Amino acid sequence: MQKKIDKIEEFLTKEVKKRGFSNVVFGLSGGIDSAVVAFFCNKIFKNKAKAFILPSHSTNPKNTQDAIRFAQSIGLYYEIINIGELQDSFINTIDLENDTNSFHRIGNFCARARMCILYDKSFLHNALVVGTSNKSELMLGYGTLYGDLAYAINPIGDIYKSDIFTIAKKIGIPKYIIDKKPSADLYIGQSDEGDLGYSYNQIDKLLKQIVKGFSEKELIENGFEKAFVKSIFKRIKQNSFKGEPPKIAKM
Repeated sequence: MQKKIDKIEEFLTKEVKKRGFSNVVFGLSGGIDSAVVAFFCNKIFKNKAKAFILPSHSTNPKNTQDAIRFAQSIGLYYEIINIGELQDSFINTIDLENDTNSFHRIGNFCARARMCILYDKSFLHNALVVGTSNKSELMLGYGTLYGDLAYAINPIGDIYKSDIFTIAKKIGIPKYIIDKKPSADLYIGQSDEGDLGYSYNQIDKLLKQIVKGFSEKELIENGFEKAFVKSIFKRIKQNSFKGEPPKIAKM
């Protein structure tokens, strides 16, 4: 894991400088991914790293408290901007009645509202936006396009979620962050495992085999549950567009 830690630090140092920046901004949710990114940004860029805590009406208050507590514990600059009024305006403007997907629509809006704020702050502070999505999320397309999937660079995008936990323990991320159930906090009661149907430990074991090139048939023959394999392959296929640049017609 030390090799991955060294690579994260090298990546951040090199890529921020390469793009002509010295300041960075990022969202801090109170979850493990953003805490790991915050730790490294604070270590490398010190007072040139700025965290933004952006709760909505559906954000668990404990996550906001944990984000504040963590930022204070490492001496990280942070600002709190409540996006509740933006959320209200969206709900009042868009007809969400009788839509069973309303929670997801509101959650996606909040993710994109956070993106807008981060990019506004990046302009204000002449800073680069740093992403906090891990490899498991990116492979599954588990994120909001032009929301939490929008950033200039991402130091943990090639690290599986299960490995994020190992790194977090090694660098001293507090237990009150490590021990909580992973959640994008897009709506009340939401959890990653509830959305995905399986734990990250289960998912990552399969994803690592998929990366090695094993087919659905081979993975099922190798002992993975058929329904599990099919659901993950389906999700990857359905969401693959999220990892691609917009397609432009060639003339």
